[in-house]
Amino acid sequence: MALQSVSQMRHRTKSLRRTLILYLMIGCLLPLILVGVLTYFSIYSILANKIQSGISASQLQEAVSLENAINNLDFASKQFALDGQIVEEVSTFILEKQVSAKSQMMSSINEKINLVNFTNPYLGLTAYIMPEEDDPVLFSNLSMNTTIDIDALPAFITYNGANYSGPHKTLYSTSENIVFSERRIVRVQGDKQVYIYLETNYNLFRDLLKQQSYGMKVAHLLVNEQGRVTYMEETALPEYIHQAAESGSSLPYEELEGYHLFRYTSKQGWTLITTVNKSVYNSEIYSWFKKMIILALSTLLFAILLAWTIWKQVYGPLRKVNVEIVRLAENRTSPVTFTHVEEFDFLLTNFQEMKDKINGLITAVTENEKQKSQFEIEKLLSQINPHFLHNTLNTVQWLARMNGQKEIDKLVTLLVKVLHYNLGKQSLIVTVNEEIEAMTNYMQLQRIRYDYEFDFQLDVDETMLRVAVPRFLLQPLVENAIYHGMGDRAGKIVIRIAPFSVGQMLLCVEDNGSGMAPERIKQLLSGEGEAKRTGLGIGLSYVNRMLKRFYCDQMEFRIDSELEEGTRVSILIPQKSKEDFDD
Repeated sequence: MALQSVSQMRHRTKSLRRTLILYLMIGCLLPLILVGVLTYFSIYSILANKIQSGISASQLQEAVSLENAINNLDFASKQFALDGQIVEEVSTFILEKQVSAKSQMMSSINEKINLVNFTNPYLGLTAYIMPEEDDPVLFSNLSMNTTIDIDALPAFITYNGANYSGPHKTLYSTSENIVFSERRIVRVQGDKQVYIYLETNYNLFRDLLKQQSYGMKVAHLLVNEQGRVTYMEETALPEYIHQAAESGSSLPYEELEGYHLFRYTSKQGWTLITTVNKSVYNSEIYSWFKKMIILALSTLLFAILLAWTIWKQVYGPLRKVNVEIVRLAENRTSPVTFTHVEEFDFLLTNFQEMKDKINGLITAVTENEKQKSQFEIEKLLSQINPHFLHNTLNTVQWLARMNGQKEIDKLVTLLVKVLHYNLGKQSLIVTVNEEIEAMTNYMQLQRIRYDYEFDFQLDVDETMLRVAVPRFLLQPLVENAIYHGMGDRAGKIVIRIAPFSVGQMLLCVEDNGSGMAPERIKQLLSGEGEAKRTGLGIGLSYVNRMLKRFYCDQMEFRIDSELEEGTRVSILIPQKSKEDFDD
């Protein structure tokens, strides 16, 4: 009965390979069919809206740029026409009879014109014009073609009291560029009529209307305030496009025979029209249909091959997982072999993490036993009472004074102050003034120790004395300069503290020593090797970690050094008060 039951169970078991192939065929073909049917009814609308939105957005960007160009001309012309100082100089120049005085005023006015043009890069040709004169150009920043009648330039709009023309060829005599221009009356003394003439930058119009931003071929038309086309990018457009542009319609979008029209009407009075041929407009949609046909054929051809490949990818990793489970009992330290299949590798990764934790716990227990004795010694050393050390030094200081040993008295006094600052219970946050006082005591102590072989200079901005900083910020920098910066020459250490920019403070320690190689700088910052066993043991790595803790990415810590050129350590931090820190 048992054998019969097993036989029946095997008979009812399904093949994973056949099931996988069947499901994969359904999974590949059914979504493709559904997507194709749904897309057939919706893709045209989706892509059409996408293309229409893209063209409208590009047109809006061009229109806004043109509006800004008009506003920039308006702003600049008001500077030239309404600024009391420059208008007064122009008036005086016109009325002045002496040639020498006119020459001086001409130089002053030209300087002001050049200054405004320099600060307004969107400007091109700029000129003061008096039409009634034989030579109508009073002042100009560029050589101006006076043979062209300015009144004959194509009218564009009248805006904020000024007349705008364009687009037209520039009046700059050595250029063929297309520009927009503006004329504004300048109110000068007397009965002379003067106006300021401005043109846009030589490449502004070329940058305004760009085919690249649309991703397809388009044609632009500009309609002026009177409803007339003043610019047509492509002259081969049908006549009905030209008529539609001048029809006065305000529709943002419309379709004509074989063309799509996009219209933007500016509050300044002009209209920008963008036209797209329907064949170009629908090219992306046609391309999509071709890709869908290729995709359907490719899916049919590769469905069976994909199913077979997936089967191989599943069966192989299953065998590897089983092998790794068996190997755990034989060798717990050997790494697992991954299958390069995400789901199976996730399982093997968890399996490897379990092995690593077991091995890590065993290693940690061994290491803890080795370090136990060392921890006990450090615990005893950490329990040394600093008050005992202070009291002993005070006793030595008293004996030195009793016996007239002034140098010993001075040395012990400085040492007591340094130890009190380093071993005392002061807050982690101190003022710059407190830090400087402790650092000065430390420097005096080191100078006595080194028999005054080096000097130090202190340059501190008084406004920085009340700024709060972490304790031991300066001492490691000075200690580094003494231990690693002194050479055969006469040593000198300069400490500078000053405001750097708004809300920031710069601390800089420089020496004229032998300098350091980049490898040595890296060692000092990391606290490796001998770098952490000099002086009082507070190295540059401590400063770096402390700055990162209190200031995060608001600080900058740099070491600049060259061999035989000395070393400069710079710290740039925000100016804070003690209340800004959370101790």
